Parts: sequence; structure tokens; C-alpha cells
Amino acid sequence: MAKDHSGAHALPLDTILSGDCAAAMDALPENSVDLIFADPPYNLQLKGELHRPNNSLVDAVDDHWDQFDSFAAYDTFTRDWLRAARRVLKPDGAIWVIGSYHNVFRVGAAIQDAGFWMLGDVIWRKTNPMPNFRGKRFTNAHETLIWASKSEKSKYTFNYEAMKALNEGVQMRSDWTLPICTGHERLKNGRGEKAHPTQKPESLLHRVLLAATNPGDIVLDPFFGTGTTGAVAKMLGRRWIGIEREAEYRDLAAARIADVRPYEKTALEVTASKRAEPRVPFGQLVERGMIRPGEELLSGNGRHRAKVRADGTLSGDGVKGSIHQVGAAYEGAPSCNGWTYWHFKREGRRVPIDALRQQIRDEMAGKRLS
Repeated sequence: MAKDHSGAHALPLDTILSGDCAAAMDALPENSVDLIFADPPYNLQLKGELHRPNNSLVDAVDDHWDQFDSFAAYDTFTRDWLRAARRVLKPDGAIWVIGSYHNVFRVGAAIQDAGFWMLGDVIWRKTNPMPNFRGKRFTNAHETLIWASKSEKSKYTFNYEAMKALNEGVQMRSDWTLPICTGHERLKNGRGEKAHPTQKPESLLHRVLLAATNPGDIVLDPFFGTGTTGAVAKMLGRRWIGIEREAEYRDLAAARIADVRPYEKTALEVTASKRAEPRVPFGQLVERGMIRPGEELLSGNGRHRAKVRADGTLSGDGVKGSIHQVGAAYEGAPSCNGWTYWHFKREGRRVPIDALRQQIRDEMAGKRLS
């Protein structure tokens, strides 16, 4: 790793590290990454080979990296990597961990024991799951993603409006219907075989990274596999670090990511939350002459009126106060969003005062970009 000007080790950005994930994370600076996406071994406990009804062999997850001697050994492994992960995560960072019914409940308890704060879980419902060939159980058609912040006080990133826009204007739910990785996206090894048994689809990582990171953020994947996290991070303008102990997977991931072209910077802009935008007092509209003292404002339903005062407050029908206080008083409500409640007239049309606030915000955004 290169050193920065202070002499401390800099992060190995956009690099695949080899070796044990806990040891590799312990070598990274503390409080240095914004998000961790982890797809740890599932510890499937498969007993013997699995065949289809036609007696053909199923290419199941029977690799050595998914095998543990006992649940106790798996729990020790889980606690070790979670400890290392929490150390490298920034105070306002978050972690996503994906698993199946074999391991996700054990991992979930370990996440809480490690000091993370649960934010929720997401059910990934697979549109094309592998059937249960033995016919003795339900088709295993989903996996669970656990989402947690580093601590209860973390100011974690959640791009709510972007998720809503991705879902055609409807609030994004915690059950995601997406296909498993198939077709051209599924990587093959030099023998023409499926390169990795649990390669995740890029659509799943696109949604996670769009929801929980911003361009330029650093994403760490301690179980990098064939590099889906790195590929999507590169597309979306995020920096990434991968850790993978299997040389074959590292080679496949490196070649895959090298072929990825990042999206243009303008394409990475997403719908921002109103809360994330700069605060604009109503009085600023008055100071700038966008709304004049003495000008009359009307409620959206047209039933109420109030006049603007020079200090940015309103007066009308025996009540004085802010745009929010006067609106709440008129409606007999405990609170009111004055920005959407009050309107002014321009050329015979009613226009919400929020349009003027947005005009100022757009100007402020232009100054930040210039």
C-alpha cells in the first residue's frame, strides 16, 4: 500500500487483496470505509451429491471454502470477520450481509453482539430459483440481506428519494423481486464451467449501492468472489476494495472489472431527499424581493389568506407567526408544512412558495458545482 503525506498507510483503493478477510481488514486503517457488503460462506452442510429427477448431477455449493467442522467453528469465523469489519467502518458507515436460512440467523445474532445497530432486513425474492429436486421441502426462492449501521448514533446514508424514483415514485419495499445471475452475466472459468456457485446479480448490488452510498464513497467486500461488488461500484462511481483468498476468483474478478466502463458523472446524479438539501428560511425570499412585504399569500384550498411581514413572518385573522405556525393555526392542526401550504399569485396563477425555495437551492447547487 502506498503512503499518504502524513506517513500513514493509504487505502488500497480499487484493488483486490489476497488472504484471510479478517487479517486483511486488520491491516487497513481504522474508520476508513463507508460501506461493507458481505456475502460470507453459507455453511450449507450438504450431505453427499444432489441429483435432478433425470439423475443428472446438480452443480451445488460444495466448495472447500463453504465447509466448517461445526456450528461453533462457523460462529468463531463469523465473529472474527465482523469484529474486523466494524473496526474499518467509518462512524457513520453501514454494513449489508446476505445469507440463506442456513446461516443468516446465526450471522444476524453475531452482528448485534458485535455492536452494530440493526436498520432492517431485505428479502431478495428470486424470479427464477433453483427447484427443490428431492421434493421434500419448499423451493428455496429467497435470500435475506441484513442492513445495519456501525452504531445506534450513526448518521448512515439512505437515498430514500432515489429508491422511490427507482420504484416509479412508490416507496421502496423491503422485498425485492430480482432474477438470479444467469446468461451472459454468469462468469465461466477456463473449463467452461460456472465460475462461482453463488455469484450475485449486478441488479442486486446496483440497488444496495444506490440506496446506501454516494459517488466517491468507499465500498469494501471481504468475500469478493468474482467481483460483482467491484464491477457495480466502478459503474456507479464508487471506490472499492475487495478481499478474496481464492486465486482463481481474484483473476476472474480482475479481468471482469477491467472491462467495466464507469457511467458518466452526470448519469450518477440521483433524486435527493428534501432533508438533505440546504435550509432556506422564508425570510430569505423576502430579503431578495422574491416575495414582497405586504404581499398576500393564499392557502392551497383558497380558504385562508395572510400577509407577508418584513421579518419573514405572516399576519392574518388574529394570528401571527412563521409560515408553518400560521398555516397550522388556520387548519387547527399540530403542525403544517408552510412551504407547500402557502401560494402566491403570478400572472393569474397560484404558485406554491416552495417553487421559490427550490429556485434558491438550485442556485446554491450551481455555486457548489462551479
